[in-house]
Amino acid sequence: MSDRTYQIAALVAYFAVMLAIGYYAYRRTAGHEDYMLAGRKLSPGTAALSAGASDMSGWLMMGLPGAIYLSGLIEAWIAVGLTFGAYLNWRLVAPRLRSYTEAAKNSITIPSFFENRLHDTSRSLRVASGVIVLVFFTFYVSSMMVAGGVFFELAFDTSYLVGVLVVAGVTLSYTLIGGFLGASLTDVVQGVMMMLALLLIPVVVLIAIGGVGESLDAIREVDAARLSPLAGAGLSGASVVGVVSALAWGLGYFGQPHIIVRFMAMRNALAAGKARRIGISWMVISLVGAVVSGLLGIAYFHRSGTDLADAEQVVLALSQALLHPLIVGIIFAAVLAAIMSTVSSQLIVCSSAFVEDLYRIVRKDASPRQLVVLGRVAVLLVAVIATVLAVDPQDTILGLVAFAWAGFGASFGPAILLSLFWRRLTNWGALAGMVTGAVTVFLWSNAGPEIFGAELYEIVPGFLLNLLVAVVVSRLTFRDNAELTREFDLAVHGATRQKTA
Repeated sequence: MSDRTYQIAALVAYFAVMLAIGYYAYRRTAGHEDYMLAGRKLSPGTAALSAGASDMSGWLMMGLPGAIYLSGLIEAWIAVGLTFGAYLNWRLVAPRLRSYTEAAKNSITIPSFFENRLHDTSRSLRVASGVIVLVFFTFYVSSMMVAGGVFFELAFDTSYLVGVLVVAGVTLSYTLIGGFLGASLTDVVQGVMMMLALLLIPVVVLIAIGGVGESLDAIREVDAARLSPLAGAGLSGASVVGVVSALAWGLGYFGQPHIIVRFMAMRNALAAGKARRIGISWMVISLVGAVVSGLLGIAYFHRSGTDLADAEQVVLALSQALLHPLIVGIIFAAVLAAIMSTVSSQLIVCSSAFVEDLYRIVRKDASPRQLVVLGRVAVLLVAVIATVLAVDPQDTILGLVAFAWAGFGASFGPAILLSLFWRRLTNWGALAGMVTGAVTVFLWSNAGPEIFGAELYEIVPGFLLNLLVAVVVSRLTFRDNAELTREFDLAVHGATRQKTA
């Protein structure tokens, strides 16, 4: 068998497993809530690995190793910020959000939670949230399509467009039929594949180079600053602004709908403790593997006298150079897993935003069957638009992901935290803050560095301004409401039981 045959066989097997899981989930999806939230029956392990896999995406297998390869450990501050952000998200948000979404009229989407939590009768908060979800997720899904196109270019020497269409087609297939449960179960398989690949690559490269000492020497020959977390070519060099920008990625976790929806789908708030331990362990192992893979790529390609045309392909190139073709095919499948797990999760959230948060405002009497059909149509539409945008990408994978991540973190993060931990938040405060955060991200990403002369990540000003505006407006518009207070106390009581887990 030729090398290409081995690789294609591995990918075909992977695609078959994903489609089989999608069909299995389809058989277990009975209605609208099942399609959107798996009936709130996810186990801790499934919730944890699903959240992790849908979170990390092609950024973990391509964007982060590529950034480390280009700039060194200065880029690892992103991984540090993400780890702390994810831990706090599981620790603080997960148990209380699971409890509160049930107490607030059994909310099954983030926009519906905001409306029910704050008793917003104007529907403006729900509509604004739904629109923000659709806008930023279209960019986010598009970034993953870009990653798929880049992947197929290197792996199979196909055109970029073929790669985009293959990733879109397969992911769309199992997401359309399997819904949220299908996305979550495929995430578990994909998360394990990603972690194992990022454990294998560093070990194989170390053996090929001759050990840790030889690898460090080779990196120093290229640029000793690449081994320092406070120096290098990336971000803003050794500047405080650069480090703060990297750490600020952790702020984004509190507002990512495709991640926090996993908290809502857990069996109960008690599951959050075990899920946190599983999820953070997976995350630390995977991030360390990605960072080390990027560093060792510097050493390996320097010693071999090879220059990479695209740094974001470093993991793919290392596997092709050092592993058996069948294992290379499995590594390729792991990279695809990282991309597709995020796409499927984001498509489901877009579907829920369109159906639950926009369509049902107009058609309250829609049947569960109609909602499921319309949800699948929404998945298809978002996927088509994202694919069209991906045909001519305007940025790197990391750049596209960074923009969408900042958009959600700055729009929803403060609203989620204040909703769960501050009794006096009002619907007008949340709405004003949310719009402020979203607009700030758009404006700062386009003009902020030029105006203020600093490459500060747009999530920082967006998050802080959102928080400030939400608190000020809430203080001006707050009125005592006995029912709101009762729901808040009920949610807090249910969540505090998690401490015994």
